[in-house]
Amino acid sequence: MACAAGTVGRMKQTALLNLLGQSPWQDNITRRMLDDGSLGRTIDGLGITGLTSNPTIFEKAIGSGSEYDAQVKACASRGLDADATFFDLALEDLCRACDLFLPIHQRTGGVDGWVSLEVSPLLANDTQSTVDAAVALHARAGRPNLYIKVPGTPEGLPAITELIARGVPVNVTLLFDVAQYEATVLAYIKGLEQRVAAGLAPDTSSVASVFISRWDKSTASLPEGLRNRVGIAMGRACYDRFLDLFSGDRFDALRARGARPQRLLYASTGTKDPALPKSFYVEALCSPGTVNTMPEDALHGLANAGTLKACFAPGDPATAEVLKGAMAHGVDLAKLADQLQTEGRDAFIASWHSLLKSIQSKRG
Repeated sequence: MACAAGTVGRMKQTALLNLLGQSPWQDNITRRMLDDGSLGRTIDGLGITGLTSNPTIFEKAIGSGSEYDAQVKACASRGLDADATFFDLALEDLCRACDLFLPIHQRTGGVDGWVSLEVSPLLANDTQSTVDAAVALHARAGRPNLYIKVPGTPEGLPAITELIARGVPVNVTLLFDVAQYEATVLAYIKGLEQRVAAGLAPDTSSVASVFISRWDKSTASLPEGLRNRVGIAMGRACYDRFLDLFSGDRFDALRARGARPQRLLYASTGTKDPALPKSFYVEALCSPGTVNTMPEDALHGLANAGTLKACFAPGDPATAEVLKGAMAHGVDLAKLADQLQTEGRDAFIASWHSLLKSIQSKRG
């Protein structure tokens, strides 16, 4: 159902996004923005209601300044290796962020106010190690509004089910097409059903993160009418499936016991093409009941120069036309989705190794 935005004046477009039913989150965290209060000001001024992180974000944050140096040396004096040191650093930042977002988490009854921490990307193909790491990290943080990010790889799916069943909130990452997204939703629902079978409430929260702009970087050779449109079409196709999967009898039985849908989260919504407006993907993917996590340039681009006109209409025939058009020009969407997931995993692994190398150098 489309929701009009034209009758609302020039209020901050990020605040308008909230009114239209989509949660604006920030896809970045640094210790500096915690220490100087800028994250708190962004929450108050732009109305962001959550935050995500990943190994690349922490690689840049830790490697580019001196804010973490004292803690790195303290960890070294305790005998922690680089891997353990990273989680010591990350948990301090993200627990502080969780505390900033906690009033939003409480006010929304646990719908919003979430912060995300990713397990080591080296575990992406190891189901049991992913479960063990996620359980340990969530317990160590001790925050009700911390998501543990788990990749939606084939090995990640059974980990998602087990974590949901054990009550660990999960942000499923590295999803690219409808098939990967649907498999994630079914893993989530299965985890909730296991909780019910065990006599527990099906109340574990989750989001499923579908990456958008990487599609358009990989299909930049398409003709003008299709260029920079595949990512949006894939995101909209996933939204159509989101509505279907959470409106059937299977989930209705869980909803009656208090379960909530696993919200669809649009990730990688910063533009790769410099010719596009910074808020290009955000404006195109406005949809109620979802999340959009934005890098800071997209967030401020939306706040300062964006124009939200309406939520897109589900079931729009143009969505299927774009995807069919891409296939007609030789793009194997299913094969490319798997390739993008593998490349995304490998990029995070590369960032992870660079991050640990940076920590090691700071250890002296």
